Amino acid sequence: MNDSRRTFARRLALLAAACLFTVASADAQRAATPTRAAIAPARGTAPSAGAGAALDDTVALGAFLDGAFQQFIGQLHVPGAVVAVVKDGRVLYSHGYGYADVDKRTPVDPATTLFRIGSTSKLFTWTAVMQLVQQGKLNLDTDVNTYLKDFKIPATYPKPVTLRDLMTHSAGFEDGALGYLFPNDSARVKSIDETLKNHIPARVRPPAVLSSYSNYSAALAGLIVQNVSGVPFNEYIRRNILDPLDMHHATFQEPLPPDLKPDMMTAYVYQNGVYAAKPFEFVGGFRPAGSASVSALDMTHFMIAQLQDGRYGTSRILDSATAVQMHARTFANDPRLPAMALGFYEQRMNGVRVIGHEGDTQYFHTAMFIIPDAQVGIFMSYVGTGAEPMRQGILQSFFDRYFPAPPIVIPPAPASFGKTAAKYPGADRLARHRSTTIDKASLIASPPISVSELPKQGRLLVTGLGEHPAQFAPLGNGLFTQIEGPYTIGFTQDSSSGAVTRLSVDALPFMGTERVPWHDLPALWYWALGISTLLFLAVLTTVFYRRTRIKELPLEQRRVVRLALCTAVWFFLTFIVLGVVIASTSSELGGMVPTSLKVALGMPVVFVLLTLALLVAAFRVWGRSYWRVGRRVQFTIIVLAAVVVSLFFANWNLLGWRFG
Repeated sequence: MNDSRRTFARRLALLAAACLFTVASADAQRAATPTRAAIAPARGTAPSAGAGAALDDTVALGAFLDGAFQQFIGQLHVPGAVVAVVKDGRVLYSHGYGYADVDKRTPVDPATTLFRIGSTSKLFTWTAVMQLVQQGKLNLDTDVNTYLKDFKIPATYPKPVTLRDLMTHSAGFEDGALGYLFPNDSARVKSIDETLKNHIPARVRPPAVLSSYSNYSAALAGLIVQNVSGVPFNEYIRRNILDPLDMHHATFQEPLPPDLKPDMMTAYVYQNGVYAAKPFEFVGGFRPAGSASVSALDMTHFMIAQLQDGRYGTSRILDSATAVQMHARTFANDPRLPAMALGFYEQRMNGVRVIGHEGDTQYFHTAMFIIPDAQVGIFMSYVGTGAEPMRQGILQSFFDRYFPAPPIVIPPAPASFGKTAAKYPGADRLARHRSTTIDKASLIASPPISVSELPKQGRLLVTGLGEHPAQFAPLGNGLFTQIEGPYTIGFTQDSSSGAVTRLSVDALPFMGTERVPWHDLPALWYWALGISTLLFLAVLTTVFYRRTRIKELPLEQRRVVRLALCTAVWFFLTFIVLGVVIASTSSELGGMVPTSLKVALGMPVVFVLLTLALLVAAFRVWGRSYWRVGRRVQFTIIVLAAVVVSLFFANWNLLGWRFG
């Protein structure tokens, strides 16, 4: 939190709100944080002549990568990592760092050690879709319900959801994770169709309006592959992608096949000076979105096939036309910025167009990017708790060395900037969130992306996009570039009114934003809950210090005071219990909804009932004259505080049991 929010009341409010609900998949956390995209035109630039040529010096390449990895491995306590680089259809360098099993001192082997690659797995699912499109069994622009058997996507909007929408994350689904995304053990791993049938997300916007990253979309595409091919998803991937590419140290299967289990990189967390092993992570019914376990050298086969338009050696997983279609720009939140291809997403690395995908589980962090114009690809994966510093640092170092950025000239702000800049300030949030279930409560602890004007400097100040506030200079027509930073942002305006409707970030083509409605502004609730906390605390202290005088009041007045006291006590108990339950069950929330949470969620309901009783009492207090006006006003303020807290519970879906 920045200094402007560090008041006592806001601290109390944030603490209470943060206790409510901050669980989400690790993949969701990664998607909310931009990685790296250098300033560049919308379509990027091809690598200059000779760019990347230094990669052919494989000795220097290895020394460079080894130095880069060793720097982060020690700093971030990474027990094991791997990297591989390809160019012109061959592997230039691959290397493992650290240990696949720390206790046994088993070194990481790029040929055999399996890493969980999280959402990078989606590229295999999207490739499977394109194979069936190529065969004429799927159509990118047909209603996906055509391919579903046991359930249908609701017809919330006139325009149906298509495979093209799924592959560009523009289907318009809300997103969630609580209770089902990461099963805790193999006994909770359900079939793809059963999982997706039981957790259909609400459609919160029409298709092809905004890209908003969706695990459900990828899992649904995997189910469609299974339904149309008549082959179980895992088996389809093995037969049609892994085997043709000679990827024998790769699988989507959970638990791992017995022959691959010994090769799995162990997940670790660095605790109290030692590496503590963690269990195998299950993705369950969402496995088309993130369950692959792959070795680095096997991933080079996949990269080479994608770089060679579907061909690897004598095998072909896609024809050239289909591969080109898959890699082409398809949908952009802002046409001036990087876009979604069909499953792949664009990035601008030092002005060079790359496509690929990153992925995260709770313990594993992965990146795979290819540069089609240079026939270069890089894959890296590692275990650790610091996803972005290492991944971002190594990728940026790689591109700085082998694809150095051209000089960037930031033009001075136009004289008219002061007149036009007023339309840009506002609060935006990433569109990837739940709107209809309890998962929405996590937003209360997520400050929005805030844009304000710096008229004297001719710039915008943006907070919430990165770790620190950043200044952005205008490039013209609603496009701004970061001063001393990597990002470019663009504002979309209403064609008729000219009002800004959202901003887009070049590093997040898969993640659009939306303007935050006033009732969802976290700052509003920080203040509201902070003031309510102080008022209820005042009730407790007043009753305690005046308990003798209160006993002397007439029965009806004593009942009113006791009702206020009961409501104040229940307010504190509700937040304390919810906080304790969530903190103690946080490791379970990705795979199940614990009974303790269900019980705790009854407390806000009781609070609302107490609020209704307070409202009745307020009418009676004002209808009778046994309290002077000042006392009646004080009591009314307490009642209003209770109403505000009830509205908080209602707004953030904490009334009842609204699970996805």
